[in-house]
Amino acid sequence: MDAIPKTDDTLYSVDIRSVRVGGEMGRRIEATVKNNLLALDADRDFLKPFQDRNAKDGYIGLGKLIDAWVRFAAYTNDEKVIQRKNHVIEAALATQEADGYIGLLVPEKRVWTLWDAHEMSYLVMGLTTDYEYFGSQASLDAAKKLADYLIKRLSAEPERVMDPTLSFEMPTTGLAQAFLNLSDRCGGSRYKDFAVSREKLTTWDLPIVKGRWGKVEGHAYAYMARCLAQLHLYREQGDPQLLSQTKVALDFLTQKNGLVITGTCGDHECWHDTQEGTVNLGETCATAYLVRLMDNLLRLTGDAHYGDIMERAIFNALFAAQSPDGRQIRYYTPFDGKRIYFEKDTYCCPCNYRRIISELPGMVYYWGKNGIAVNLYAASEATLPLDEGVNVSLKQETDYPSTGAVTIQVNPSKAATFTILLRIPGWAANATLKVNGEGKIITVVPGTFQTVDREWQPGDRITLDLPMPMRWVNGRVAQAGRVALMRGPMVYCLSRAQNPLVKDMELRLITIDPNTVEGPFPDDSVRPGGQACRVHAWGPGAWYPHAKADLELTLTEFPDPSGEATYFHVPNPSLESFADDELLQPVLP
Repeated sequence: MDAIPKTDDTLYSVDIRSVRVGGEMGRRIEATVKNNLLALDADRDFLKPFQDRNAKDGYIGLGKLIDAWVRFAAYTNDEKVIQRKNHVIEAALATQEADGYIGLLVPEKRVWTLWDAHEMSYLVMGLTTDYEYFGSQASLDAAKKLADYLIKRLSAEPERVMDPTLSFEMPTTGLAQAFLNLSDRCGGSRYKDFAVSREKLTTWDLPIVKGRWGKVEGHAYAYMARCLAQLHLYREQGDPQLLSQTKVALDFLTQKNGLVITGTCGDHECWHDTQEGTVNLGETCATAYLVRLMDNLLRLTGDAHYGDIMERAIFNALFAAQSPDGRQIRYYTPFDGKRIYFEKDTYCCPCNYRRIISELPGMVYYWGKNGIAVNLYAASEATLPLDEGVNVSLKQETDYPSTGAVTIQVNPSKAATFTILLRIPGWAANATLKVNGEGKIITVVPGTFQTVDREWQPGDRITLDLPMPMRWVNGRVAQAGRVALMRGPMVYCLSRAQNPLVKDMELRLITIDPNTVEGPFPDDSVRPGGQACRVHAWGPGAWYPHAKADLELTLTEFPDPSGEATYFHVPNPSLESFADDELLQPVLP
């Protein structure tokens, strides 16, 4: 039974089972299923520790894996994926003890050893998701039994601290959202009341704490997870106080340098505003939760700016966190310096990566009371319900983000009047659209949803043109005086592997001539249908601008796994032609 909201969203999610995604986004989804999910050894790496239950500490991420597996099974409807999903869940449920515990720890270490409650919280979440999509009563019963175990154990010692080196909320990240989801599915207030009380959802007012120190109060992923739980509660209660922490996070991200050029945040898992992009930048968990937070706010407000942030994060930070073939996943994805892959399939970042990829089909389209919104541009098809028994099938034909040419076929089940909203990215100056290739060309406003109101007939077509000129974007703080190259939603980077001439150079000492950009031109080295460009540059110590810029460099899209440099030194960083990042604007007043 779903909760009855007191605050209506502007937009609503589309069931992932109603959507099929192609293009680069679809390729990433397919690669994650075939080359990662089905390639990992779930029995050995995920299930055996729960069957043995002899560890004294540790974390696996089985609940997160189940949560992702359920959505992939629902989205693909692939029998092999469904069978493997069922096997993993049945094996996990077989380990549940009489008191409800599902975990990997010996009895004396349970709950209060770091990450055990976190592990159980996501198991509650994943099993609840299985009930949501597949109607499994066994999964729901097990989720309730496990949640009851957590309530009993945590309530017995309400003041006990799990780890004195961490903030109160960090060891139970995920609990609030898992219990709220469970409450929605099974009815009653037991689980919701516990989550609100235990996690202090109505009174939580932690400011942004920068850096990793003390009790690690600045953990970005944990902070955004709690924001999502508060937004869940806000929809039921309508209390504006439940928006306060989200506003704090948004202000930090968009006004105080918390968001980096690739659309992610955080350093060493924690809030960061120096714009340094090395080593531990952009935890994949933080990227995933930032995308979820923006999706949530987009639905709540209908503000296209949240879709712009989602787009930047997905096509850059998120996809760069995975190898092009889909098999390997990163814990961090820096934009300055070499990137490395995480060595395991278990743990938080690989599992949260799978979870967010499994959720992407539900972020392409949304529906509202009066129509349909197109948020992400990708070759795709969807069927959405409208009022009065009308269903609308949409089909996007596009090679986005390689170009900004998008054609959308609109096929209502019968002629009907409704609105289609098209997100016009903030970078898309001079964007235009036409309906059925005739009549007046409509000039649209960047950073907004363009509305098209009409009586739609089966076979109608919207043609959207989003020009994608190359643009240089000003760096900030640690990147002040330097610029990054963008085209559409894509950030570009410099790779030694793609440029043997610079293999022994200090990349930060290279000076580029921003007036020499050529391209884009096709480049399949990172993705099928990918793009690259060329620019001329001076090597370290060269007498620019009078000496010849004799280095011809190829810049590739940020998901290039060998990318090492994103910001570049230029002769005159104050040129007016360098733009500020369009994502840096106030949101959620």
